[in-house]
Formats: sequence, structure tokens, C-alpha cells
Amino acid sequence: MLWSENYLKQYAMQPQKTLASIAREEVMQYGVESSELPGVLASILGDVPDETMESLMKQGLRAMADMTSEEFMSLPGIGRERAVRLSAAFDLARRVTRIMPEDMPQVRSPEDVANLVMEEMRHLDREHFVALLINVKRQVIAREIISIGTLNSSQVHPRELFKPAIRRSADSIILVHNHPSGDPEPSSEDCKVTERIVEVGEVMGIFIIDHIVIGDKRFVSFKERGLI
Repeated sequence: MLWSENYLKQYAMQPQKTLASIAREEVMQYGVESSELPGVLASILGDVPDETMESLMKQGLRAMADMTSEEFMSLPGIGRERAVRLSAAFDLARRVTRIMPEDMPQVRSPEDVANLVMEEMRHLDREHFVALLINVKRQVIAREIISIGTLNSSQVHPRELFKPAIRRSADSIILVHNHPSGDPEPSSEDCKVTERIVEVGEVMGIFIIDHIVIGDKRFVSFKERGLI
């Protein structure tokens, strides 16, 4: 059966409406997460003819996930714009699966952090201040460039640092920045900035685990130095 009994009942009671319009109303009332596949498809495509919805449902979700835009366009009522919408939705789902938690690097020591960023950051010709956003399992859920400065400094405002951490529901943060000189020894300004960020993090409940300064194949950990 392509449609649930409840869905067919609604359709029979409202013959003036298309399957897609009924499905979209269900989504608006109960939310996407509580809706059946027709509601999800209708949310992407808009109010399409019943023939279009029937054709999609007959394909099945697995087959649709592998269809190209041209294959979608071969179905009745699916023009180029709707075909691109469907292809984009399935491609987005595939991209999400590539960044699932099991693929996120885990950092349990300063060495783990250094190994993660050293080759990328040690040759940069300007200071880059980066925030590694960490979840409760000590996995890196995102890497955010907070600022790009000059040869020997970068301006960092706590607002710009904590904004992505809040948006991504990070449990904690590891600060990372490079010294283009190759010498990872923290400057007095590095210490002042770190102290300020740590204080803000304590107030917000998003704690700073460490601050790693990257040099040329060398690094310094604020935590190991007792500076955090």
C-alpha cells in the first residue's frame, strides 16, 4: 500500500484537494519529523498533481535517492526546478552521512590537536585563530576560523568565538592559533586574550579545554603549561 489508511481517509474527505496539498497541511500542523513521506516530498515540491505524487511514491525512497535530475524530470509533473530540488535534498542527506559522529576526530590530548592541525597551519603566513568545537565525547564537531590577523597578531572577540559554539550546541572549545614565525611560545597578548575568553566561557557554560599555539613542527599547550 502506497498510502496509510489515515492519509487515504483524509483524501476521501477532501476531494477538492490534491494529495500534495493535504500532505503539506499535515506537515504544517505536526512538523516534518512527524509526517509521512508524502508530506516531506510535498514540502520540497509544493502543490503538485496527484499523478506526480503517485509516480514518486511508486518509485520508493531507495530508488529516489539514486535518481538523477534527468530521471526525476521524466516523471509526470516534475520539471527542471522540481527535479533539482529533489536531487539537492538527497545530495544533502548524503553529505550529512559523511560527517556523522563516528567520523569526527576525537581529541584527548594536546598531541591529538596538534596532529589534527599542524600540517594545515604551520606554514600560514598570517595568524589564524581557530576554534575546535567539541561535544561531550571529546569529538570535534566543527572547526571555525574566528579571525585572520597579521604576521604577529589577530583580533579575537568572544562574541565571534562563542556564536558558532552556541549555534552548534558545543560542550566545550579548544582554541588554536599559529605563529607564522615558527616559534610557538605564547606572547603576553596570547595569555591576555585566553584569560578573557576563559572567563566568558565560564559564565556561558561553554568551557575552554585548552589553547594550542602552533609553530613549525612544534606546539605549546596552555593546559600543559598550567595557563588554563
